[in-house]
Amino acid sequence: MDPPLQAFIAAASSFVAVILIFTALYVFCRDPIKRRRIEETLNHPQSRTRNTRAIASRNTELSSIAVTESATFDPSLHQISMKELADATRDFSPELIIGDGSFGMVYKAKLNSGITVAVKKLSADAFQGFREYRAEMETLGKIQHENIVKMLGYCSTGCDRVLIYEFIEKGSLDQWLYDTSSTSDMLESMPWSPLNWGTRIKIVKGVAKGLAYMHNLDTPIIHRDIKASNILLNGNFEAYIADFGLARRIQGSHLHVSTQVAGTMGYMPPEYINGAPMAKTNGDVYSFGVLMLEIVTGRRPNFPFTGEDGHEIRLVNWISSMVEQERYMEMVDVNLSKADLKESAIVEYFRIAMMCANENCHARPPMNEVVEILNGISTC
Repeated sequence: MDPPLQAFIAAASSFVAVILIFTALYVFCRDPIKRRRIEETLNHPQSRTRNTRAIASRNTELSSIAVTESATFDPSLHQISMKELADATRDFSPELIIGDGSFGMVYKAKLNSGITVAVKKLSADAFQGFREYRAEMETLGKIQHENIVKMLGYCSTGCDRVLIYEFIEKGSLDQWLYDTSSTSDMLESMPWSPLNWGTRIKIVKGVAKGLAYMHNLDTPIIHRDIKASNILLNGNFEAYIADFGLARRIQGSHLHVSTQVAGTMGYMPPEYINGAPMAKTNGDVYSFGVLMLEIVTGRRPNFPFTGEDGHEIRLVNWISSMVEQERYMEMVDVNLSKADLKESAIVEYFRIAMMCANENCHARPPMNEVVEILNGISTC
């Protein structure tokens, strides 16, 4: 090889080597104070704990924070830890799932105190931040009504957030409107039987009272996901509104502004589907009206079915057509005995339901008026 070329290559190699060495030294030594703090944190647990708490304090508005906190809203309950909840649910075993609510699974759990509760483990995107989560929980924890599931407390550790509710023994209305005994562990010890007319009316009235209470609070609450699977039933088939995963408060005269469609197709008011930016209490009224129609017909609002013309049709459209033809008794659930039914009561029931499920949101009655109207329906 040509001597000048050899000299050039040797010089270039030496230059590159020197540059690499100096770069490595710079990266390692450029912040010795920071490096020493890192080493101290790794070597001393107390320093590591203080550092973690400092980071958590600066990021309380993020979802992935390292915060441990629990609270109970029922004086009969002691402070509950995440470990106790994990033990009570056998580390959130699928075998103990009793429901699939908004943003998380619901588990049956027996606490150390012997009390059986429902535990909902929220998915990571259920709330934007810890402060928002805590504020919502404290608000819902103050709700006291005979037709609303009582929130007993919450527990949060890092990204894991768990809600604790009272346990309602007969499961959801959805399980009793339709024979789900073959697929539901909840009904293993409770043989399924069709709900009679009196029980269905009691359930409707209970849901109406619960919604009227929420809508008339000093700071009203919109549920935004009223449906059969979110209505729970106790041993006497009293109704309880559950699953406030989509619930929002209305501050003063301001409506809740939402950029996302909230609710379940079939129950969702048309203005939400059409992009209305404001969530209002009359959106719940629409969903309640659809629920009334589902309860009397035994047909799911979110599943289209084949109409008389052979084409698919949804529940509300089918009922609108049948009401125009005054074919009320033909719409009644086939599992409901018609022997003791008064057609006048059925007609009035459909009138109220369709009034609530009016496509024109301004024509829907407020829930406190619905409660008064429902009191006039015969249960025999």
